[in-house]
Amino acid sequence: MKKTMRFSTFIQAPRDRVWQLMLAPDTYRRWTAAFMEGSTYEGSWEQGQRIRFVGPGGDGMVAEVAENRRGEFISLRHLGEVRKDGSEDLDSDAVKAWAPAYENYRFVERDGGTEVQVEMDVLPAYEQFMQEAWPKALAALKDVCEQRVSA
Repeated sequence: MKKTMRFSTFIQAPRDRVWQLMLAPDTYRRWTAAFMEGSTYEGSWEQGQRIRFVGPGGDGMVAEVAENRRGEFISLRHLGEVRKDGSEDLDSDAVKAWAPAYENYRFVERDGGTEVQVEMDVLPAYEQFMQEAWPKALAALKDVCEQRVSA
């Protein structure tokens, strides 16, 4: 059974900048290294589009951008897995046990900066990993955004 986990951080940078740096390919790789060094994405963040999150070995997750309100909210509907050969598994029993799973991001302006709120569905087997990785990822995102603002 999936559990919904929540994480947040405050970043001393404007909301549009946080949004842009969070999703730009070069800075995306920097903050998501907390989950897997060398991970990236293929595709578009536009609503209704498919996007693949892959590691250096080529495997990963496939999702659809369920909602995209620029600078405010983005919702990913995870649909399945990307195999090492690049094919997608959307139908196996293993995938059907958890898909769809949602990963949502809210960007809230407050106190001259931006609060990034993350909410995601997680299987029990990944709960501990996410509990450890998300704070590191958000700290890295904070560093990326605040360095760019002061530069």
